Amino acid sequence: MRCVFVQFRCQPGQTYEVAEAIYDREVVSELFSTSGDYDLLAKVYIPDGQDVGHYLSDRLFDIPGISRTLTTITFKAF
Repeated sequence: MRCVFVQFRCQPGQTYEVAEAIYDREVVSELFSTSGDYDLLAKVYIPDGQDVGHYLSDRLFDIPGISRTLTTITFKAF
């Protein structure tokens, strides 16, 4: 499995609805509220053999209220 972090910027007033929708899809292992440019930070494990972009697009990125995402792919844990 490959670990990626996804940050979500939500439309004003939509953060809690977006967070609930993310959890309802049972895709993320952890989800945090954050300060700064993005509102939410999710830790996602991508199954081996799955394309990261397709996996995230098919499972998360169509949630209403998301205005922007930033995905960080990890390579090695220390």
